[in-house]
Amino acid sequence: MGCPRRLLLVSNSTLHGGGYLGHCQQHIQSFLGGKVKRVLFVPYALHDRDAYARTAREKFESLGGGNTFRLLKALYDNSLIQEIRKRVLEDGVPYMGSSAGTNVATVSINTTNDMPIVYPPSLKALGLVPFNINPHYLDPDDKSTHMGETREERIRQYHEEPNTPPVLGLREGAMLLVEGDKATLQGVTGARLFLRGKKPTEHEPGTDFSFLLIDSNLQKL
Repeated sequence: MGCPRRLLLVSNSTLHGGGYLGHCQQHIQSFLGGKVKRVLFVPYALHDRDAYARTAREKFESLGGGNTFRLLKALYDNSLIQEIRKRVLEDGVPYMGSSAGTNVATVSINTTNDMPIVYPPSLKALGLVPFNINPHYLDPDDKSTHMGETREERIRQYHEEPNTPPVLGLREGAMLLVEGDKATLQGVTGARLFLRGKKPTEHEPGTDFSFLLIDSNLQKL
């Protein structure tokens, strides 16, 4: 029997020119379906949790955006890591995350864009998928005068370390739908896939990323 997991991993909560979760509202409704009447929202990624929860009540979500380190620390502090894994991977409870909520759904938060404003006991995350995601992925701008590292350079540095998993760079407006052992890129923008020791590849919405869900395959990439 395959894994019953159902995940919707969104790059960002707000897309330029739209409202909170507006760009993925139809995807959320399709993902949750008509039978879901109650959604558990985890507001740990922002300091003002009450205000964040009020905003989320107007939409649908499970784990939202904010600071990834703060979110993961709160999950550890409240002993929620194993509980969420069980509910999602064994019981088939749908999981939706955006930005930080997408980061913590992966192997680790090593490829987050956030500052470590707090320190979780481990960078190891929920592990609902056997790879990492970089939300809000930005392409290098050849015309920019900014001398800091590009997102691609930072991911390449991550892959200089041994035994590091693939990283899927999700541009804003992109999301990954995972249903059991099938993963499909959705949204209005594409994604860039980084494999250790290989050149990154470009992918359009509709790409089948199911091969990333197979641990045995990841060891050969």
